[in-house]
This record gives sequence, C-alpha cells and structure tokens, in this order.
Amino acid sequence: MDNMEDKKSHYYSKFPDVDVKIHTIAESLRRHLYIFKTITGVFSFNKIDLGTKVFIENMHIPKEASVLLDLGCGYGPIGIVLGYESPQSSVHLIDINKRAIWCAKQNIKLNLPDQTKDVIALSGNYFKPIKSRNLKFDGIYMNPPLRQGRKNFLDLFYRIQNYLKKNGSFQFVIRKKMGAPYISKYLAETFPNERVEILCKRSGYWVFKCFH
Repeated sequence: MDNMEDKKSHYYSKFPDVDVKIHTIAESLRRHLYIFKTITGVFSFNKIDLGTKVFIENMHIPKEASVLLDLGCGYGPIGIVLGYESPQSSVHLIDINKRAIWCAKQNIKLNLPDQTKDVIALSGNYFKPIKSRNLKFDGIYMNPPLRQGRKNFLDLFYRIQNYLKKNGSFQFVIRKKMGAPYISKYLAETFPNERVEILCKRSGYWVFKCFH
C-alpha cells in the first residue's frame, strides 16, 4: 500500500506538491460548533466534504471509555468529534500526509485543549505508526480514499481485524456511486460469519459498521 506516496500532488501523498495556503473553516457537527485549520494539499481543505459529514452524524460512538482510531484522518474532523463526544476515551489519528497531520495537531489544540494527552495525531502510512505499540482498538473509523483504487481498501479488511479488540468495530463511509453496493456484497461473501450493518443511507452515501 506504500504506492500511496507515488503521486506527489495528491492529498494521500506524504508531501503534497502544491503551494501552501492555510484556511479556517467552521462547522456544526452533532450539534457542536468546531473550528478547523486546513491547508492546501489536504483532502477537502476548503470545506468538510459531504461524505465525512454524513459519516460523523451517523457513526456509532461507544458510551464507555474506549480506544479509538481515525484512520486517514486528514485535518482531523472525525477523530476530533470522537474525542469531544467521548472525552473518557483515547483517540489516535493517523495520516500519511504531513500537512494533514500538522493541521490535525493544531485542530486538537483548538477544539480539545484539555484532551491533548488523550487525542494524538501520528504521521505514517496506515498502521505503521502504531505497529511497535501493540495497540488494539474498540473502534476504527475511516472515510477511505477510493479514488486511488478499490483494491487497497478491500485488502485493508484482512489487515484491520488484527487491530481490533474483541467486539471492536470498523466503521466507514462509501459513496454509492463509488461502489457501496459492491462493497456490501463483497463483505457478505468474504466474511459470511461477521455482522455487517449499514447504519444509514443518506445523500448518496452509505455508512457501514462491521467486525463487531
């Protein structure tokens, strides 16, 4: 999956090759107002994309203290909402994009100033930043970059279970036009003994919860 680094101009590359311009956006998510610093070269830098919004509004957040992961966090909206809604939990945010991680760290300080020890942003490709920590999660959350190809995401299902605790869940959002029905069918056929839920279908996006 390291081929994510090949295309320098893309938001899923390590060092995006575009001029630096910093933006600030405000967004109400789950009835709370957040302020996010964003930067060019990061996914959807000028506004929170609709898929992420649908996902945040409908994702399941554990009520009990948990260990959570926002995988491919961008500038951090999913992970920061998890931290705000579940202040008793520890939250990790991971992204390969160095600019995204810079933004995520700024946004944690901005939105969760009392939780900076429990909400941590790490730079790296998929699970590499936490491999040596032997971490397992109660919940892994993702808005996957399907524009780079479906295969990487499908391969991820085999790896992700190694990072989930017993009864832990993987939650993600897929646009219907980008293959949500296919992925639903793929999960049912490939993991027939696992429970797969579709938490919602809204505005052309499907929110999934599986492996729990």
